[in-house]
Amino acid sequence: MDIRAGLLLFLVLLLGGCENDIERINMLTDETEVPTVQGKNIKVIYSDSAKVKVQILAPVYKQYPTAERPYMEFEKGLEVYFYDDSAKIESQIRADYTIYYMEERLWHATDNVVAQRFDNGDALYTDELFWNEAEELIYSDSYTRVHSEDNTLYGKKGFRSHQNLSNWQLIGSSGTINVKDEE
Repeated sequence: MDIRAGLLLFLVLLLGGCENDIERINMLTDETEVPTVQGKNIKVIYSDSAKVKVQILAPVYKQYPTAERPYMEFEKGLEVYFYDDSAKIESQIRADYTIYYMEERLWHATDNVVAQRFDNGDALYTDELFWNEAEELIYSDSYTRVHSEDNTLYGKKGFRSHQNLSNWQLIGSSGTINVKDEE
């Protein structure tokens, strides 16, 4: 009889200690914080009329389509290549971390962002860069440094450019421009 009473007391204490707080359970199983799609070493190609326009490479990819603001995360960075009409790489953007907001078609790259144009060697360095796919525009409000063959220019308040890195517009600019003397 003592064993049964002890077992009954144990079960009463055990069941009394259980809590079915739905709010707490929902917090622990929030699906917006769980990626629905994941991948490693991904390669995405955007084309138009059978011509490659953009290629994206990333070591890790996670997609969160049920989040309040649906996004894709590239937590180990990515590389983006832009192609001209001759299928030649025109420019490149690299970053250590990137988020893509799917509904807005907006990329937000951070940490060691480098954008380079291959025809003239211009390279842009910043800590933050936005790429608006719909407007084909890249921009930043963060300190930016641009190196060209002869010059280094600074955009203390960021820059604006076409996505192929043409037509740089530095904001709050300064720098040294070397001018060759005519003899």
